[in-house]
Amino acid sequence: MLVSVQALRALAAWVVVFHHVMQVFFNFQADSFVGRLFAERGAVGVDIFFVISGLVIYLSTQSKTITPWRFMLNRVLRIVPAYWLYSLIAALIIAFANQVMPVQEFDLHHLLLSLFFIPAENPGGFGLYPTLNVGWTLNYEMFFYLLFALAFIVTERLRLLFIVLALATFSLLATQPWMSDFYRNSIVYEFIFGMLLGVAYKRGWIRQGLWLPLLVIAASLLTIYHFDNSMRLLHWGLPSALIVAACIAMEPWFKDNRLLSHLGDCSYSVYLLHVIVLSLGWYLQTRLDLAPAVVIAACIPVIAVAAWGSYELIEKRFVVRAKVWVGQRAGREGLQSLS
Repeated sequence: MLVSVQALRALAAWVVVFHHVMQVFFNFQADSFVGRLFAERGAVGVDIFFVISGLVIYLSTQSKTITPWRFMLNRVLRIVPAYWLYSLIAALIIAFANQVMPVQEFDLHHLLLSLFFIPAENPGGFGLYPTLNVGWTLNYEMFFYLLFALAFIVTERLRLLFIVLALATFSLLATQPWMSDFYRNSIVYEFIFGMLLGVAYKRGWIRQGLWLPLLVIAASLLTIYHFDNSMRLLHWGLPSALIVAACIAMEPWFKDNRLLSHLGDCSYSVYLLHVIVLSLGWYLQTRLDLAPAVVIAACIPVIAVAAWGSYELIEKRFVVRAKVWVGQRAGREGLQSLS
């Protein structure tokens, strides 16, 4: 993957972390400029994630022979193990140490729906959030993956058009009363922005540079700062896509930076586990009457180290071995069918 995109993915994950720092420790109330920035605009990290996801999925499947089944299996192996682990940890905390996450309530049925990416009202009564609250974005991710898997029925040249038409059709269906409000959110179209960037990159339309991309990033950040997410696709989604495009244009300045690449690798685990760590930190802060700044400063390296361990043990070793095992099994079944 492009190192510039890896770096941006890491940055987006940590922006979301500090957004939730403001939520967990300060209930989104801030006196400082930086605090208000993270409280009011930190959620834009999700928009950047969605654009990057569309870009990565598009580029990673170009000129490759892959079945819809194998595509979905690869995505499940990439997403599910870590998500299930941290969802179960969150469920145990809610069930047996509810003081750590007091706004939540445990419900087995809701947990099962969460594990299978089915949007449902959280038992705590604060919206369509899974047991591990940050998993709401993964519900959209899995929806996008399903659409992309269906797109394999058409030629590679028509996949983008197929997904755009599928989303448009789904939007019409989403107006029906039997459809969940969750899928009426225009944020899902940010995956399309990423795919369009993939097309532009493959065709050489994104030219390398430094000063122009920096100006694009500055203009995009100003747009995000001056507009709320009332029209999220336009106010945050489009500027996020321009930021991703600008970072791609600056790839020569990121290339071969192993640290930034590794930070990008760990970003998924950072995203999944940070709320658990922050909640534990908040509980200790309230119980021991500690200064919030001290606890937050302690939580950040804990999140970083835990995410590194999670990536190495779950995302890297376990997932790679699982893919190898699946590949070997498919190979054996193929040989048996020929014999």
